[in-house]
Amino acid sequence: MSISTKSIPDFIQVLASKSAVPGGGGAAALTGAVGVALGNMVGSLTAGKKKYADVEADINRLQKASDKLQTELLTLIDKDAEDFEPLSKAYGLPANTEAEKAEKAKVMEVCLKDAIKTPLEIMKKCAEGIKICEEFAAKGSKLALSDAACGVNSLKAALNNASLNVFINTKSLSDRGYADKINKEADELIAKYGALADKVFADVKGQLK
Repeated sequence: MSISTKSIPDFIQVLASKSAVPGGGGAAALTGAVGVALGNMVGSLTAGKKKYADVEADINRLQKASDKLQTELLTLIDKDAEDFEPLSKAYGLPANTEAEKAEKAKVMEVCLKDAIKTPLEIMKKCAEGIKICEEFAAKGSKLALSDAACGVNSLKAALNNASLNVFINTKSLSDRGYADKINKEADELIAKYGALADKVFADVKGQLK
């Protein structure tokens, strides 16, 4: 059974265990999928309502995008586990001789770069989700505004959590040029889309109070 198809109690149980996977990356992908689904809920409560007939096409477009994004984020739970397992094994390679140290360093560098890819992709998907929730909040049913705000909050958390799974690996890279490039990309995603999530949340909160 893949990690993403486990029941919620089973997923939580294995997440809490000493198993190397799932970890922070998989949890971030799941949190992101939940955030997108909350935005999608707004769409479901808006579609077909006469009051929102003028935005029906937009809502349908957003729901299709959300359906796709939810699936992609759930898929990334398993991808993160697949990418991390070789790295967890590489940490256990022997390093008693100079030859072993050199080989371990070589393997680690490859595995670290592979382990960075999925959490960075999770960050990008969360950024997409935040944009979608922003539009749901602006165009969707006012009765479901809180769900759009909950969605961006979940996605912001997932964005930040995934970034830590990027940074913990870039820190160990020998290729500092590559590490700096990835760190810059991650920081830009946090700055831009974290701020957007905060804006959507503040706007919704202002309308609810």
